Amino acid sequence: MPTWKSFEEIKVWQLAREFCKNIYAIIQYNGLSTDFALKDQINRSSGSIMDNIAEGFGRGGTKEFINFLGIAKGSTTESRSQINRIFDRNYISETEYKNLCNKTIEIENKIGGLIAYLKKSNYKGIKYK
Repeated sequence: MPTWKSFEEIKVWQLAREFCKNIYAIIQYNGLSTDFALKDQINRSSGSIMDNIAEGFGRGGTKEFINFLGIAKGSTTESRSQINRIFDRNYISETEYKNLCNKTIEIENKIGGLIAYLKKSNYKGIKYK
């Protein structure tokens, strides 16, 4: 049974927060700061990862949490696609590109693992206690 008292204790949320900080740092420099549509889109999608994990947790039920984790996973994939565009437009180096892509893969895998864990668990959520 999960023992989290807040979403901040969930490891994948912590990783998503760090990824969001990384994205914010890269949108502050180079030409990306003036590529307003792409900058805004990746800023929103990277933030959506951590926000949906938190919102799903806050719903208090396992089914709702799983649903929001699925949305967070989709936002992670969306962010990776945007990272490809950022790289293709030469806003980041190949090293930065690989690092950011690897972070999205790690987050996706951890979200998938958390979904699998919750689906196997008999835990229904705090709102059902």
